[in-house]
Amino acid sequence: MTGVSIHCLGRADYAETFAAMRAYNDARGRDGQDQIWVVEHPPVYTQGLAGKPEHVLAAGDIPIVQTDRGGQVTYHGPGQTVVYPLLDLKRLKIGPKALVHGLEQVLIDELDAHGIAAARRDGAPGVYVAENKIASLGLRIRHGCCYHGLSLNVDMDLEPFARINPCGYAGLQMTQLADFGAAEDVFVLGQRLAKRIVKQFELSLCEPQTARIAGTFSPPAGP
Repeated sequence: MTGVSIHCLGRADYAETFAAMRAYNDARGRDGQDQIWVVEHPPVYTQGLAGKPEHVLAAGDIPIVQTDRGGQVTYHGPGQTVVYPLLDLKRLKIGPKALVHGLEQVLIDELDAHGIAAARRDGAPGVYVAENKIASLGLRIRHGCCYHGLSLNVDMDLEPFARINPCGYAGLQMTQLADFGAAEDVFVLGQRLAKRIVKQFELSLCEPQTARIAGTFSPPAGP
C-alpha cells in the first residue's frame, strides 16, 4: 500500500492549476508524495498536445489554454467536478492502459451508485451514458508520474460544449448528473471520486484530507 493525500482546492483558475501540477510533478522526484487534487474551474477551453484548432468552432469570450495532456479540446466550467491524480506510476507499477481503464472504472462505479448505467467506449477515452458523454479523461505521463485527470459533468451549463467538437468528435452530445435527477456538490462528489481512486489502485489514504475550500487557489505543499 502506498500513501496518497487528497486536497480539495475549491474553484481555481485553470492555467494556475496546470502550472502548479506540472511544477509539482517535475520537482517531486522518486520520493515525492502521491496526491489527488479536487477542483472546479471557471469557464475555459483546454487544448491537448495534438489539439486541432478546427475543433474550436466559436470560443467567444471563453479563454483557450494550451496544455500538455493528450487528446483534443474540451470544456471546463462551474458545476463540473475535476479530479487530478498526481501519481508515481513507476513506483506503483501502473501502466498507461491500466491507469485509463482504472479511472474510467471509478467513474462507472460512481455513476452506478446513482442508478446511472454508464460505459467506456473503445478508442474514445471517457465515460458515456448511451450515446452521450458524461465524463472526460486527459492525462500526461512525465518522469514516470501522471498529472491532469478526469472531469465529470454534474450540474452545469452545457452550451459551451456546442461551440467545440468535444474531444475532437463533431456532433458529440454531452450530458450530466442533473439530467438524471441527481443533485451533488461538486467538491463532495470530487472527494468521493478521489477515495474511489485510492481504492481502485490499492493505495492508502493519509492526511491531509481537506474540506471544501472556496476562493483563491493555493497549491498543496511541494514534495
